[in-house]
Amino acid sequence: MKTKIIRVSNYYEDNIEEACNILKNGGLVAFPTETVYGLGALVSIPEAIRRIFLVKGRPFDNPLIVHVGSIEQMQMICYIEEKYFEIIKKITPGPITFVLRKKESVPVEITAGLDTVGVRFPSHPIAQRLALCAGAIAAPSANLSGKPSPTNFESVWEDLNGKIECIIDGGESVFGIESTIIDLTKDMPIILRPGPITVEELREIFGKVEVYQTKEDERPLAPGMKYKHYAPEKKLKLIDKDLLINYANKDVLILCTKETKERYLSEANNTYIIGSYAQPYTIAQNLYKSFRYIDKSPYQSAVIERLPEYGIFFSIMNRIKKASQGE
Repeated sequence: MKTKIIRVSNYYEDNIEEACNILKNGGLVAFPTETVYGLGALVSIPEAIRRIFLVKGRPFDNPLIVHVGSIEQMQMICYIEEKYFEIIKKITPGPITFVLRKKESVPVEITAGLDTVGVRFPSHPIAQRLALCAGAIAAPSANLSGKPSPTNFESVWEDLNGKIECIIDGGESVFGIESTIIDLTKDMPIILRPGPITVEELREIFGKVEVYQTKEDERPLAPGMKYKHYAPEKKLKLIDKDLLINYANKDVLILCTKETKERYLSEANNTYIIGSYAQPYTIAQNLYKSFRYIDKSPYQSAVIERLPEYGIFFSIMNRIKKASQGE
């Protein structure tokens, strides 16, 4: 299969009609969002949704997120309780997914048999335009299952060229990690996956919220909850920053912050900067590119600096622990 490339520089005006038509005809389109790139099929075409799982090698019990281009389109997919309607309107569009009661029209392929569905209204203009043009889009990240999520066209091309009909090149993702997922179907809102909108921010918005602790044998309630993923193929180990010096100038790649490099590893030649404590969102933006660099580097394995677990760091550490799981 030859994969069509559509490059956009003006998110609001460049023509994406061909991508819309591919989706309407049952094809798969990888497209940019503000979090990571998504691999989309129309909600209304179950056969295309099944292809997502086959192309990615994704377990069928791992539910998908539906991307919409408006609140009205969201209401066609799920039921929004009155007490949450104004809050959802206030904090969307943006990097947050809401788990809500699904409507009967939502295919079982999306929900893995659950009676709920994850829905988000992304802020990226291309994602919005695509959903408004073609229809609501079911889309996990546009990578092979288990690999680091893609935050640019090159990473999508690396994984999916020749496997899908179209890739829209929209440049670099702004946030670099997947959306926050919050379940609004229980008595209290439950954060199923931390993300760009932090636990602290959600507590300001909703009042009390819980952070869900995944159980080993439990079926996933949302993407990113169960399987080891976000991971490089080479071994990755999580290390306290003051112990990274033990790996200096060895056949191990050290992933660390700018500040740790300057304080502990100024003489080491085997470091890779993942971002800065002073600008924590740069770490999120660079994280998956850093994971992909591990496999391209000449080093046989890698270690990564342990970060604090509050604010956006908590969301970043969620991904790092998944990538280094069992190490």
